[in-house]
Amino acid sequence: MPETTPSPLPAEIADRLSRDPAGLVAAVIQQHDTCEVLMLGWMDDEALHRTLTTGRVTFWSRSRGEYWRKGDTSGHAQHVRSVALDCDGDALLVQVEQVGAACHTGDRTCFDAGRLDAVVGDGGAA
Repeated sequence: MPETTPSPLPAEIADRLSRDPAGLVAAVIQQHDTCEVLMLGWMDDEALHRTLTTGRVTFWSRSRGEYWRKGDTSGHAQHVRSVALDCDGDALLVQVEQVGAACHTGDRTCFDAGRLDAVVGDGGAA
């Protein structure tokens, strides 16, 4: 779990965040030019600070209990193009230039192999 320390973020950003009990916010990662959703990761204040100030996406790994910058070991980096906070403050949209695969399995996105059967709506009024 991330350490509890004073937030490195400016107060106007930190005050808007609605963190889960572990101090994390979901970060949806999207290819900036195609709007393809690549993956979902988790950020605490420090990971968001690093993402906003370095131009590369940093996450908090819940399984490893440490920060990781996407691409440092795989070479499949995510270069930040924009970051937005949703209206409730509990999710981030990070638009990136993805280099290589976004998923640790080697797939382009983390959603390539997980399509579920669903009834497709017709868009009409209910």
